[in-house]
Amino acid sequence: MICAGVDGGSRAIKVAVMDGGQVLASGVHDQGVDHDGRAARLLDDLLAGAGLGRGDLARIVATGYTRAGITFADTTITEITCHAVGVRRQAPDAATIIEIGGQDSKLLRLNPDGSVRDFAMNDRCAAGTGRFLEVVAGRLGADLEDLGNLARSATAPAPISSMCVVFAETEIIGLMSAGTKPADIVAGVQASVASRVAAMLGRQVAPPVVFTGGVALIPGMAKALSEAIGTPVRVAPDPQMTGALGAAILACRQAEARDAS
Repeated sequence: MICAGVDGGSRAIKVAVMDGGQVLASGVHDQGVDHDGRAARLLDDLLAGAGLGRGDLARIVATGYTRAGITFADTTITEITCHAVGVRRQAPDAATIIEIGGQDSKLLRLNPDGSVRDFAMNDRCAAGTGRFLEVVAGRLGADLEDLGNLARSATAPAPISSMCVVFAETEIIGLMSAGTKPADIVAGVQASVASRVAAMLGRQVAPPVVFTGGVALIPGMAKALSEAIGTPVRVAPDPQMTGALGAAILACRQAEARDAS
């Protein structure tokens, strides 16, 4: 049974195609104004690469920030549920999930069976999200992907005290004007993002902790989170795809339940 999961994030669209328990194809595309069209084209391209077409799909589930606008999906499921299922597929022992995307950050605590016990979400302040890192990269004239490598040469991470991304940006401009090394600024920003996540998580952190979302691809962020929460944090094997993977798994489960009824 072949199914697909579409994760419409704020910055990127992710699609996973599965046949039973096997991933046949997966891919990522930048988000745009026509997120529905871009998601459809990405799905069709992946299917074509696998020698398949839309008619071969038993079910499509959409999740993520723009899930309501994915018109070709059969149904939608929240990203909380999809990330839990997707991470457990990649890391069966995960007890806590940290997901940081372009516009929000999420913390999930899982039960032993993988179901979500509780969660917290920050979708009102950009200071603990990928958007903050994008702003920093823009100010430093660097690509987002280069921030982690830049931070590796830090010798004295610059403290970023502002809790709002607008004021934090002003603080960063001041640091640059004062001659602070870009590497120290980036290291300070990573620590700032990690501290906001740690504040959301609180003192009760159940390991293993798995880090997912696009920000997990930036080198150094997992280390910053580990230091902030006092517990080792490991990056999911394919951190940007966990939502789409979970959506595809749930699509197959729904299709199987439908056919069995």
